[in-house]
Amino acid sequence: MRYRPIGTDPTDPRLGRFIPDDWHHVERYPFSALSVEERPVRTPVVIGVNWYREFDKPEKDERSGELVIAKAGSLSTVRGGHCVCLEPGGTPDSDEWYAFYDQGAEGACVGFGWSRCMSLFNNREYSARWLWDAAKKRDEWPETEPGDDNGTSVRAAAEVLKDMGHVKWRSKYADDTWQERAEYTPDVKQGIQAFRWAVSVDEVHTALGNKRADELGAVPLLNSWGSGYPRRVYLPDGVLARLIEEDGEIAIPTDR
Repeated sequence: MRYRPIGTDPTDPRLGRFIPDDWHHVERYPFSALSVEERPVRTPVVIGVNWYREFDKPEKDERSGELVIAKAGSLSTVRGGHCVCLEPGGTPDSDEWYAFYDQGAEGACVGFGWSRCMSLFNNREYSARWLWDAAKKRDEWPETEPGDDNGTSVRAAAEVLKDMGHVKWRSKYADDTWQERAEYTPDVKQGIQAFRWAVSVDEVHTALGNKRADELGAVPLLNSWGSGYPRRVYLPDGVLARLIEEDGEIAIPTDR
């Protein structure tokens, strides 16, 4: 399936996030509609955005010591779409999850981004490829099916987690197939009850409650590309603002 901004399939199969055909979910369920008391604090945020060439090679910021992508703020070429989890304050990601949530060469980033989010919530691991498959059954594109390498949208996986829950990881799932995953039984208690959509960088920082991110003026991405890419890199707020304007999906679970 062709990725809308580039009009072709991404050359990197890992870039499997698709842009929804409509934005009713963002219009109907904005984060801004919640009162201050209702807004979650220190919650992971899941984003689906254009992935630019400048994001491939993080650079160390000499002043902060952190790894930063698109440090200069200028962007050139969209390589495809990607989904990642943003790390909240207070519940840092673990080395074990960094190794576990490696999507390999598949377009499963939406399943992995959301599953990393649920691990941060519940301190356990999940079947990211099951969620990827389930979201493809639910999304609006007939050509996305379990067993293919197509991606899906952040919205589709959020709806699966809300309506069905998630599948807790078991070691015997390590070499499973999509046919086997179709037989798994999700647990609704391992999902989410509600989610909202952010449309600004300030809303993202409010939800994350991450002091380090606030200090740096950047948000921490937890990628799913294994040891070939750093576990945590920072995306400058100005670049995130641009990605939001470019049909970015910014999902905030609001029941935790």
